[in-house]
Amino acid sequence: MKRVVVDKPGGYERLQLKSYPMPQPEEGEVLIGCKACGVNFADCCVRMGIYRSAKVYEGWPITPGFEVSGEVLEVGENVNNYQVGDKVIAITRFGGYTSHLVVPECQVFALPKSMSFEEGAAFPGVFLTAYYGLIELTHPRPKSTILVHSAAGGVGSALVQLSKAIGCEVIGVVGSSEKVKFVEELGADAVIDKSTSNLWENAERLAPKGFDVILDANGRETLKEGYQHLAPGGKIVVYGFHTMLSKGRGRPNWLKIVWNYLRTPRFNPLNLTTDNHGVLGFNLSYLFDKVDLFQEFINQMFTWLDEEKIHPPTVTAYNLENVAQAHKDLESGKTVGKLVLLTSC
Repeated sequence: MKRVVVDKPGGYERLQLKSYPMPQPEEGEVLIGCKACGVNFADCCVRMGIYRSAKVYEGWPITPGFEVSGEVLEVGENVNNYQVGDKVIAITRFGGYTSHLVVPECQVFALPKSMSFEEGAAFPGVFLTAYYGLIELTHPRPKSTILVHSAAGGVGSALVQLSKAIGCEVIGVVGSSEKVKFVEELGADAVIDKSTSNLWENAERLAPKGFDVILDANGRETLKEGYQHLAPGGKIVVYGFHTMLSKGRGRPNWLKIVWNYLRTPRFNPLNLTTDNHGVLGFNLSYLFDKVDLFQEFINQMFTWLDEEKIHPPTVTAYNLENVAQAHKDLESGKTVGKLVLLTSC
């Protein structure tokens, strides 16, 4: 079997494709021959050594990756729902950049017939993140006004679709003009191109009473003003800090990270009560003790897929051996939708 391994933190050259013995499933586990592996921005942070949960749960060396699709090759004892030959999706807390993966049965989902392997590997990471952040944490009502930063990215595009699926008004924010049409086609009611116009002036024009929910993976760059643009009872959800990193650098700029950390807004509980605002944050990699929730979320989203309320992510595919290029492209900020790695399995 082949697996991408990062022996120690660093740049793209740390992504090494190595050979290992074939793993074997134990009781309650499934061995999957992976056809495609999802790529997320968190994987880049893992490679750079700045993803805390990677240190907590894995250490070095580490194989990035949270999601795969493929076929069941073998099942352990007491596996009840899958058999050899089944086409599946699986989530994993790291280890996903691989040709073969063993995971507990509870982390496996049947691949919808309407999905390709590429779409299947692109689905769970971004859609579970979007569902948890938007629906589980904020409980928006129909016609709520929602602002989605990085709306053309993997999670952002999922957030736009889920917002529309539950009957909300959604405004997407993008960083370049070529991404506007893509987000409009996802169903956004309006798109703000912050490369050509002022983000917050447009936000005030489009939502003069403020936003009921803001979903933000930027971090320091937009958190303070986002909070100021919440409606009474509004909530801002933080699930990343992308603007702390330098685009295309491949390594952390520690001076920039420290500077941005010191400038990141702190929210006083006393102010939260008088402002009537909420600030929430999460990281799915710390929630694998709640896999039953993931099952519930996926089942609901598969229903929406069948009803065509949402659609699989737009996918750009790379061969597994080209993982470094996939990371470079993702960190450039120029990609749309989701990136996946294809194996030869």
